[in-house]
Amino acid sequence: MDRLPIAGLRYGIAQRMERLPLTSYQKSIFLIIATAWFFDSMDLGMMTFILGSIKVEFGLSTAQTGLLGSASFLGMFLGAATSGMLADKFGRRIVFQWSMVFWGAGSFLCASAGSFEHLVLFRILLGFGMGMEFPIGQSMVSEMLPAKQRGRYVAMLEGFWPIGFIAAGILAYFILPVGGWRMVFLALGIPSIFVLIVRRYVPESPRWLEDAGRHEEADLVMSQIEEKVRRAQGHRNLPDPEPIVQQLSNKIRRFSFNELWAEGYKRRTLMLWALWFFALLGYYGITTWLGALLQQAGYPVTKSVFYTILISLAGIPGFITSAYLLELWGRKPTLVLMLLGSAISAFFYGSTAANVGSQTQLIAFGLSMQFFMFGMWSVLYAYTPELYPTRARATGAGFASSIGRLGSLLGPLIIGVVLPTTGQIGVFSLGAASFIVAAMVVLLFGVETKGKKLEEISA
Repeated sequence: MDRLPIAGLRYGIAQRMERLPLTSYQKSIFLIIATAWFFDSMDLGMMTFILGSIKVEFGLSTAQTGLLGSASFLGMFLGAATSGMLADKFGRRIVFQWSMVFWGAGSFLCASAGSFEHLVLFRILLGFGMGMEFPIGQSMVSEMLPAKQRGRYVAMLEGFWPIGFIAAGILAYFILPVGGWRMVFLALGIPSIFVLIVRRYVPESPRWLEDAGRHEEADLVMSQIEEKVRRAQGHRNLPDPEPIVQQLSNKIRRFSFNELWAEGYKRRTLMLWALWFFALLGYYGITTWLGALLQQAGYPVTKSVFYTILISLAGIPGFITSAYLLELWGRKPTLVLMLLGSAISAFFYGSTAANVGSQTQLIAFGLSMQFFMFGMWSVLYAYTPELYPTRARATGAGFASSIGRLGSLLGPLIIGVVLPTTGQIGVFSLGAASFIVAAMVVLLFGVETKGKKLEEISA
């Protein structure tokens, strides 16, 4: 039995959730969220492949191209900050669904943009939807899985980003020569109908319902999850929850932004904000311009897209390696490794490109760079939501992501300004320096969360 036969007492949602074996039911929920994440990642990564074509069609200057590359990150900054607060107030599920509506609408509008200014505005709307989705997705997966599987699955969730990036490149490779960048945006808007699958099959987080004081709903959703897990494992009895009981309370723990700055969380918040800002400044400062830089170096559009896809393939073993190491070594050492590896690889990639090194060297350093950068993303998304309590988890992850989007916004803009004077080596040196700063922040101020329950970390 899940309830104790004592009036006013019961097992908490955390105890009931932690004892569940991992079955096809939880994996199906993860796969649905990851699929939505995949489609979102395609939208985000696509600018790497089509920015050069848009630059040519509209006759944009280098600074204007950087502004366009940064536009979606302004939307993501706004979306990540607001969605976290909304999800902690109204629930994870409904906000996750609306995020898909926004990025789908933004994609369709981008396809119809008649001017550079309109395209910038529509990219902001698309970015708003993408910014909403990322912190909510990681919070949902974190809260639906027990501690011993949580880190690996959140890291695997982020692994759908390199897969989405590669899929975006393949889509651009075949569609650009035929229908141009507008048809690419049109194709990217179609998967937003996946929101209907999310609405039907993904439950609200029972951890959030309990923390919001909605105990009956939390119990109902948790009971439904338990029954589906029983069925998924052949109707065998579930393990007993840990023998810990908690007093039911009618007091609702209201969310407050001040929670991020409360005793015990201020240091974590500052660490995460600095980590996200510098990691994303480095990543997007480099990645958004990859295709355009290759075209500038004399490669045709199809070849620049092909090379970018080729080096991005290393992101798949990168996120798999991170998912393995973060449970073996821990979050901190794995994240530091990936950040420093990104810095070293980016520097040598930029040096090779600037000095017109061999294509073999360029691809080798590119593969190494993408391996470490995508590995970095996996740990970043697994680590962030673990550092806050349920009542502030989506907000904490959302604001960290939002501060990161400031880095994302500045990165392509800065590159557009410094590229004419410093050349490609300056671009990649800036990225490398940003990764080193992020690594030092984690090394000095990060806390380890490996193997701990969410409630234990935030106690």
